[in-house]
Amino acid sequence: MDIVKVFGSNVKRYRQQTGLSQEAFAEKCGMHRTYISAIECFRRSISLENIQRIADALGVEPYKLFLISEEDA
Repeated sequence: MDIVKVFGSNVKRYRQQTGLSQEAFAEKCGMHRTYISAIECFRRSISLENIQRIADALGVEPYKLFLISEEDA
């Protein structure tokens, strides 16, 4: 299990479910679009504070971003 891939995949999936572009989502999180892109492309490890900001913007509990989905298994 690659935690960076699981996290990035979940962020992308939840973001797309909300109908937000990377740019709109980044603004909602108070982050830059390229930072969100790097997370979703598995090129970035992030701090706990940013994990919480992302989860809050997505309206999910932070732990859900670390669960392996059927697609990732």
